[in-house]
Amino acid sequence: MTRTQGQGPAGEKGYPGEKGYFSAGYTTLRMPALFRRTISFAVKTPSDEGNDSACPSSKAQFELANLLAGELRELGIEDVVVSEKCFVYAKVPATAGCEGARKLGLIAHMDTVSQFCDGKITPVLYEDYDGRDLVLGTSGRTLSVGDFPHLAELRGRTLLTSDGTTILGVDDKAGIAEIMGALERVLRDGTPHGALRIAFTPDEEIGTGAGNFDVEHFDADVAYTMDGDAEGEIQYQNFNACEADFEVRGVSVHPGSAKGIMVNAMQVCCDINNMLRGQHLRVTAIQDFDDITTMVSGKDTVSIAMEEIESGTLGFVKEEFDEDIKGANTISL
Repeated sequence: MTRTQGQGPAGEKGYPGEKGYFSAGYTTLRMPALFRRTISFAVKTPSDEGNDSACPSSKAQFELANLLAGELRELGIEDVVVSEKCFVYAKVPATAGCEGARKLGLIAHMDTVSQFCDGKITPVLYEDYDGRDLVLGTSGRTLSVGDFPHLAELRGRTLLTSDGTTILGVDDKAGIAEIMGALERVLRDGTPHGALRIAFTPDEEIGTGAGNFDVEHFDADVAYTMDGDAEGEIQYQNFNACEADFEVRGVSVHPGSAKGIMVNAMQVCCDINNMLRGQHLRVTAIQDFDDITTMVSGKDTVSIAMEEIESGTLGFVKEEFDEDIKGANTISL
């Protein structure tokens, strides 16, 4: 297995392999085209949950949007628009004889998670992967086959990762690269096709971008989101989550006289979690898909003397809330 590591500066046009960022003679002539394009998009575009009222939530997404719009135009696509909400829309007319075909849409998102985005992104290519644990540079992190069993199935393939100090950001830059590569091939080869609709979207990771998607302008009869899953598989149901915040007020009293009076806020929070868990088990017993409730945060105030556990907060993310629960995100007890 050969590992090749390099770094391309964000915003600089061209692929890192073309500019000498990869050692060991790994040039673009040897690098698969999809990897070249994916690496060229390896710039930091994290969405910002603290600014989720704005779209896009981070300026970096606009920078990538304009880069992608430019590449689409270089492919010969004339109808390319970057909206004020940072959505890139492109329309390719049908070729002669295919005007009656359904309009096909392809979608991918530009933002990434905000975790592990502090350093420079350093892509690493593994040629002829041996199916064993992957040590990610000198970061101290390892992708182990024990934790990720599907790695063993990729033996003999070429893998692309980060060096472990940051995310690589291929969720969903890989989807963008796939769409760009497909467009390039179809247009270059003159492949007959119906009308094509392309959209690159912001703020998928924080769940706010989709509400600004212009379905009417997109104008597709059917569309696929290129984001995850294995080769040859299609997910026909999407993750749909709602958030509920519980604020619990406990009763603080000296332990000497606490019997029957003290209420531990965090214990109540645990009871709420257990109640939701019971609901989860009832739902999964009567349907084929999972209904997931996840506690995402929790904190409480504790002191040694007079202010024992007196307050606690829990944050939940839950799929498939009932409609009457969706509007009630805060419950005081």
